[in-house]
Amino acid sequence: MDNIIGYLGENLATGFMGRNLRYLAVASSTQDVAKEMAERGAPEGTAVIAGMQESGRGRLGRSWLSPEGGLATSIILRPDVSALPLLPAICALAVFRTIKALGIRADIKWPNDILIGGRKVCGILIEHGLKDGAVRYSIVGIGININFDTSLYPEIAGSATSLSVELGHELAVERVALSLYTELEKLYLQCHKPDIILTEWTANMVTIGKRVKVKSGNNEIEGVAEAVNSSGHLLLRTDDGSVQEMLAGDVSLIAADNNK
Repeated sequence: MDNIIGYLGENLATGFMGRNLRYLAVASSTQDVAKEMAERGAPEGTAVIAGMQESGRGRLGRSWLSPEGGLATSIILRPDVSALPLLPAICALAVFRTIKALGIRADIKWPNDILIGGRKVCGILIEHGLKDGAVRYSIVGIGININFDTSLYPEIAGSATSLSVELGHELAVERVALSLYTELEKLYLQCHKPDIILTEWTANMVTIGKRVKVKSGNNEIEGVAEAVNSSGHLLLRTDDGSVQEMLAGDVSLIAADNNK
């Protein structure tokens, strides 16, 4: 991974995504480094990559295991407020397309977890810098399991996989990063076409049409995930026939034999 900056500098054809790049062999969290850079005025598209993270963060306050061999990156965006609801879809689709190009079938679990065969291969965390009620920047953190054996890590052995496990061989991390930044820019530049983004997002979402449990805070709600609305919120039809709009939460699929 030492040559990742040189490789991306030579091969990236994006206009801004990943053009300003900082690489760290070890970081506590790429999110924290990117936030500091955003506060200092780093341009949109600036990316931070770490060879490994010591304190990687995931959604809902969870930690994200980030050993050597994965891609841990955070990208600084400065979106219009109207684009904020699209960011989970844009980021999930960028990873989905990147994995699809490798010949691997992946699924999106609402809002933006990426699964292969039901096992998590990527997590996405989006954090915003706010001031006086306005969004000054968004930090998109993406962690993709690439070249390590997830079975060697007890905390994720039963729930995660990696690209090398699925393919049977290792990949060049810099090539995955190249594809990711390319796809991310393509999708980000389509923010003015939300219907196109949302249609592709939901079409590849394993959640839709399934009976699920959604944990949001201290509450758990079960029902059938019927659709995602224009704000990116999950519409859940509960057993009493009502539709609940889920703004955020942790979704788990309920086995078919448990269906009511």
